[in-house]
Amino acid sequence: MDSNVVQHATNVLDFVSGRAARLKGEAGDLDPAIADSWRRCALDYSIDPARHYVPCVLDAAALARRREEYADLVQIASAEIDWLYDYIAKSGYALVLTDASGVVLYEKTDAALARTFQDAGLVCGADWSERREGTNGIGTCIAENRSVTVHLGEHFRSCHIGLSCSGAPIRDPSGSLMAVLDASTLTQTTRAGVAHTVALVNLSARLIEKYLFLRHFQDGVVFRFHARPEFVNLQHDGAIALAPDATIMAADETAMQLLHAENRSALIGRPIDTVFDVNAAELIEPGRRASGYSGGELRPVRDMALGRRFFASLDRGALHAPVSIRAAKPARVMQVESPGARRESLTLEELAGEDPQMLRNVRSAYRIAKSRVPVMIEGPTGAGKEVFARALHAASDRAARPFVALNCAAIPESLIESELFGYRPGAFTGARKEGMRGKVLQSSGGTLFLDEIGDMPLALQTRLLRVLEEQEVVPLGTEIPVKVDLHVISASHRNVRGMIARGEFREDLYYRLNGITLELPPLAARTDKERLIREFLAAETSDDRPAAIEVAAFQRLLAYDWPGNVRELRNVIRTALAICDGGVVRLSDLPSELRNESMRHSVPAREPVTESGAREDLLRQMRACDGNMSLTAAHLGISRNTLYRRCKRLGIPLRRAGPLA
Repeated sequence: MDSNVVQHATNVLDFVSGRAARLKGEAGDLDPAIADSWRRCALDYSIDPARHYVPCVLDAAALARRREEYADLVQIASAEIDWLYDYIAKSGYALVLTDASGVVLYEKTDAALARTFQDAGLVCGADWSERREGTNGIGTCIAENRSVTVHLGEHFRSCHIGLSCSGAPIRDPSGSLMAVLDASTLTQTTRAGVAHTVALVNLSARLIEKYLFLRHFQDGVVFRFHARPEFVNLQHDGAIALAPDATIMAADETAMQLLHAENRSALIGRPIDTVFDVNAAELIEPGRRASGYSGGELRPVRDMALGRRFFASLDRGALHAPVSIRAAKPARVMQVESPGARRESLTLEELAGEDPQMLRNVRSAYRIAKSRVPVMIEGPTGAGKEVFARALHAASDRAARPFVALNCAAIPESLIESELFGYRPGAFTGARKEGMRGKVLQSSGGTLFLDEIGDMPLALQTRLLRVLEEQEVVPLGTEIPVKVDLHVISASHRNVRGMIARGEFREDLYYRLNGITLELPPLAARTDKERLIREFLAAETSDDRPAAIEVAAFQRLLAYDWPGNVRELRNVIRTALAICDGGVVRLSDLPSELRNESMRHSVPAREPVTESGAREDLLRQMRACDGNMSLTAAHLGISRNTLYRRCKRLGIPLRRAGPLA
């Protein structure tokens, strides 16, 4: 018997029996989930780690019945697995879909290694539960009911110590574990080396979950929401299925996290208007103004528990198609002049309006538009930093070339480097067979927009500085530099200078990015709000879609303090024009917070974003989530790694029970 097999089996049995109090692996002490799994395998299932067991595989008829039972799952998941396989093809991976018992329903394998994976038992119909195969990415994911990576010697059975397996759970609309998506490789690599693929597998699993939820309720009404409007109607949003009486039938995992619900029973059976400040009848009765949420249009809403702001839309099945709505009574209206065809972006002049600070910004922008001077845009969330960056790009001599944007806070840290710099074929485990051109190369000759630059990890800041200084990029997996013609616009709502003082942002990179700083004011502080509202109304109007607005509704738009800034204003106007009757926006077409007579009329002073304010905002959000970092990150629309970096930067200590004040 192979000495490695004997040694591994001895280590496992010594640990389980207590003869070895500790067992160190690549990342330190053995992960508690792996330790618990080893004990189950030895004590509950009586598996011998050194013995060779014949794989348990269903016969063709039984497998066909199992696949028929999971037909929707296989159809949806196989398409996502095929895409993921193309992304990581020729990287030595097998992608496997199993049901909740661990039986393989679908697999996609590197053709060159197909026989090797078959010999390991990674074939359709094989049972990969812990009871059969010991500790492994599939069976242990099922037992732990969470994502698990089992790397090489962490497997219980010695015959599997050449495998590295990462399993991600897929849950049904009720929240029960329905399936597992697993990526397994025979490549001898470090645990860190499979991190990129682990992130992709988890993203794919969440996407499959979302499709399953929407497929299950395709003939009903699904309320979709998120704190950030750009995430609504994407995989990041929360989804709630409504019964005909407007009670909640089901909620997906993201909805649970966003609403801080401990379990689904806290939501299911409750009327939707006890969870959000919405008119339930508008959501479920076709004759009401439910069309305001349809077609991807968004409305701002608040949750009833904590008053937090979300944006929501409505997915309707065929049985709930919206019909025409009643005409409202005549009222004094203001006509909106049409600029012709509807445009998706505004020019610098339209963004500036008549506000003195914005006019200064635009004058400065025009002066440097045809140069390579780097621009840093500062301002509160929703102030229109990316919109301004796009307008600046359109006014430059690079307008015909690509405008490429990367939000440094919205993607996992493990993916930022490859997204930004790209990689060559086979650069790492999980790399696409044809490699990938990163954002830097994609933007060459055009404009690279780096949003939330303050959330870029320090190690990547060093690489970015080198790219900016030398105007060349070295993709991952190669030492050959590629020349680029790079112009960067960066943006942040953080105080980057304060981060430099604390050693959290490179000063030399800051001066490379900060050729000129443009500060966008909050919408409530702008002196030309009336003109800006008219511009936005006109931008959403066309010759074949004329529009007008009641004076009362226009006055409400003027009086509101717009905490969501320009992004919120544009969304409210788009939605109001979509749902209004006869092309006239009335008071009743505006969201409830704008219609509320008791709304505030104060205009905040223009103050720079402070670190103390950012710290208090983040602490408040963390306390609302009871210190749960996953929930906090989901609510903010960022990765958990990004959240930890923000806590460190803002001096927020962490403990198991939650954040300290």
